[in-house]
This record gives sequence, structure tokens and C-alpha cells, in this order.
Amino acid sequence: MERNSGGGDRRSAILRAAAELFAARGFRGVSIEDLGRAVGTTGPALYRHFRGKEALLAEVLLDVSERLLHGGAARVAGSPGPEAALDALLRGHIAFALDEPALITVHDRELRNVPPEPRHRIRRLQRAYVEQWVAVLAELRPGVAEPVLRTAVHAMFGLLNSTPHSAGELDRDRMAELLFTMARTAVLAVGGRPDGAFAPPVHGQRGARTAD
Repeated sequence: MERNSGGGDRRSAILRAAAELFAARGFRGVSIEDLGRAVGTTGPALYRHFRGKEALLAEVLLDVSERLLHGGAARVAGSPGPEAALDALLRGHIAFALDEPALITVHDRELRNVPPEPRHRIRRLQRAYVEQWVAVLAELRPGVAEPVLRTAVHAMFGLLNSTPHSAGELDRDRMAELLFTMARTAVLAVGGRPDGAFAPPVHGQRGARTAD
């Protein structure tokens, strides 16, 4: 696979078209000819850029994993402190979730169809991205165990990555602000008890649910 063959714009166009088709029809429902037509060429011509459909799927997921990791590193490095870093990470991931929902769908549904070696690379990149968040949270919630922070990050991703199902009724700006508020509140909820877990209100406290 030639990652820079044909120029960055051409490669990006192919990856975007592939993501949209894989999300809409599923990996098995898309042929190499479909992919070629989507970018104004023939299926066999794509072999100049990718070895085949599985290699193209792998590249779609490698590309987004690398972009998230590198973008996250830049946002943290450019922030004056951990609170600003968390906000920058949240804004970046929310922009991804709202602007590229097809990639979320493809990852959730099609990662199993990626060959083992690139699948392991994708997983390594994703773990490194999670650890960026964990490192920032560790500064904001000192003393909380890393497994708790890591679990909180994964739970927050579940919220943000629900956009293929939840976006649509609100305009983009309102949706982005809603997600930001909800995700920030959720991920900072750790640390309410000595073990670092969230401490829910007990019955009788303001805001607590009472039995019917």
C-alpha cells in the first residue's frame, strides 16, 4: 500500500468515500468497483494506491487513529494547563464525532475485517490516544487510580461516539455545546470517593431519587 501515492488530496478523497460506503452498506456490501466509481475512477485503478479492499479498510481506520492521536498531542502541547488541555481534547474529539460519524460506524462494525497486523497497529494508536486523556485527567484528579481514570475516558467516548445515532435534531453548534457540557461533567465526576469512583447522592439528599 502506498500511503503517499497520488497526492494527499487524492488519498484523502478515497478514504472519505470508502468510509461513507462502508458505513452505508457494510464492508461486505461494497465492491472495489463501487469504491472506484465513488471517486471517479475504476476499481482496478485503486490498486495503484491500495492492495485491495481489506487494505483500504485498514487504511481508513489507521488514518483516523493517527489523526486523533497526533491532533490530541498538539492540543495538549498547546494548552497552558490541564483544564485547558481537557477542554481542547474535548473540542477536538467532538468535532471529529460530529463531522466524521461514518468513521465511528465503520470502526464499531468493521474492525474485525481488518487483517491482524494493521488491526494491532490501530489498537496501539487508540490506546496511546486514551493515555493522552488519562495523563490530563491524572493532573486534574490526583490520587485517583489510573484504571478508574481510563474507565471514565472510555465511558465518555461512548457518549461522544453516539453521534451517528443522536445527532440530527439540533444544529451543529448546539449539539457540540451539549456534548461538551455532558462529557466534561461525566469525565470529571471521578474522584468523589477515596477509591476515585463517583459518589452518587444518597436518599434524602437534594437531587437524589426516592422510592415511588
